[in-house]
Amino acid sequence: MSMSLEEARSLAGAIRTEIAKAIVGQDETVEHLLIALIAQGHVLLEGPPGTAKTFLAQSFAAATGLEFGRIQFTPDLLPGDILGSNLFNFQTSQFTLTRGPIFRELLLADEINRTPPKTQAALLEAMQERRVTLDGESHALSPRFMVVATQNPIENQGVYPLPEAQLDRFLFKLLVPYPSAEEEAKIVTRFGTRSGPPKAGDFGVSMVADAAAISAAQEAVKTVTLAEEVVAYIVALVRATRGNPDIANGASPRAAVLLANAARARAALHGRDYVLPDDVKALAVSTLRHRLVLSPAAEIEGRQIEQLVTGLIEQTEAPK
Repeated sequence: MSMSLEEARSLAGAIRTEIAKAIVGQDETVEHLLIALIAQGHVLLEGPPGTAKTFLAQSFAAATGLEFGRIQFTPDLLPGDILGSNLFNFQTSQFTLTRGPIFRELLLADEINRTPPKTQAALLEAMQERRVTLDGESHALSPRFMVVATQNPIENQGVYPLPEAQLDRFLFKLLVPYPSAEEEAKIVTRFGTRSGPPKAGDFGVSMVADAAAISAAQEAVKTVTLAEEVVAYIVALVRATRGNPDIANGASPRAAVLLANAARARAALHGRDYVLPDDVKALAVSTLRHRLVLSPAAEIEGRQIEQLVTGLIEQTEAPK
């Protein structure tokens, strides 16, 4: 199945419409999720409790037709609880693979920072190579495999900050804010009389895409033109994070590659077959914020990563 860029854009619009049946607001977050899906990236959602992070992931899976799996990360979670294990079958005298929840297309890693680094690391190979290794045997995951992880920014008890190697696997880190007063009124009206957790199907969210359509959209985006001038701009922006005295650790080459892929996807969703510098600027903060580490002096001064990235965008000359 092949798909034109216009068809990919139309598909994304249909997915947005379905998600809006259940989710109030969060338009920017939904767009980033769509970009990540088409660019074959992963997303880390950070926001206070009760801002519908989990419900958003469920609604996104329902609209896109992705097979959904959820893991509630806890301090006693083990790698085998994520990956699965080979169990001995006494009837056949053979080991049989019992697949864990990672063998899904959209995996919700809920409160990912509540489990120790050893268990967090079970996702590294899957997120980078879309495969897992169990007892020396490699098992492929779906090419549409996508991790949507959540974490709570206001808790510091019983949590394990994600190591840099883990953070670098995420295409975006998105900050999910509290809704506006108008949006909150709509939320209360929509959910105020309900009992129990909401489900996407209860609000008429239906599947408007399937595996073939998602794969075709991912292939279509690869045809978007990325001019040499825009490549140079992306590289200059990423390299600027490494020479800034306020930044102890800058972004890796992987960040430049992922930013370029995401810019292609954004261009397609906006109806273009070429990337503009504005595509790069629109995605730079969400692509870089989790990859940068402030210097001790910058931390003492209360500097914010988002402010630094915005400053670098303003200082880096963009092609005309």
